[in-house]
Amino acid sequence: MVAVTPATEQSETPAADRSVPAVFRPRLIATDLDGTLLRNDKTVSDRTVAALAAAEQAGIEVFFVTGRPARWMDVVSAHVHGHGLAICANGAAVVDLHDGGRVIETCPLPDHQALAAVEALRHAAPGTSFAVERTGGICYEPEYPPFHRDPSAIIAPAEKLLAEGGEHDGTPVLKLLAHHPALAPDAFLDLGRSAAGAHGDFTRSSPTALLEISGLGVSKASTLARCCAQRGIAPEEVVAFGDMPNDLDMLAWAGTSYAMANAHPHVLGSTTHRTVSNEEDGVAAAIERILERLEG
Repeated sequence: MVAVTPATEQSETPAADRSVPAVFRPRLIATDLDGTLLRNDKTVSDRTVAALAAAEQAGIEVFFVTGRPARWMDVVSAHVHGHGLAICANGAAVVDLHDGGRVIETCPLPDHQALAAVEALRHAAPGTSFAVERTGGICYEPEYPPFHRDPSAIIAPAEKLLAEGGEHDGTPVLKLLAHHPALAPDAFLDLGRSAAGAHGDFTRSSPTALLEISGLGVSKASTLARCCAQRGIAPEEVVAFGDMPNDLDMLAWAGTSYAMANAHPHVLGSTTHRTVSNEEDGVAAAIERILERLEG
């Protein structure tokens, strides 16, 4: 069995028996995907599939909580049981994976706030390029890096993509993405928050200088909290897993939080527990230990 350890201990310390309280019966597991549940090749290991199924069989709901849009959820859609819901776009959308990733709830970024953020970032960080993630897909500026280019997307200045009366006017904006070619990722996040934080919630999950901007008050934590409240699940009954700054609010909200060994330093320093890396099936290792304690 792979050990999982409290964040206050060294990751190599064999302290698995102290990684979970002796009497602890979680009702929900909330896990990030990239860098957390998924291996680096974007697959779900057989061990992880088995652990998720065992958790559901034990009566623990599993929520995938990710920055990904609904259209990129096929990698895990076969591994959702029970309710079939996932939280996407850093809390901006709840999708039904049993229904082909249909968006059933949104918490959008108003177009005028997105425009104001664009203006502020252009002034504070010249060279920034933008993409607009809507429920219907992504559009981007010509200078935006070709991370996951969509051949059907509109390519135009952000001001046009967000203009009132434009082709996508009325379709909810889930995220505004801002990329800078030279700034350090965390420095760009700090700059974005100081320059344009009044217009949206800023976070990041990419190893590059790529900001993800949601509506004010919208995060993985806010939507997860609402979904849990609807089920009568308290924060202390939730176990959360993550690796990057966009997971921080969720990890702070959950009663028990795990940082992956490969996590961002801010995540490693703010969680109650640590587990091994995503490449070593760290989420599965922690779930296995939790279930062992329930069975004992």
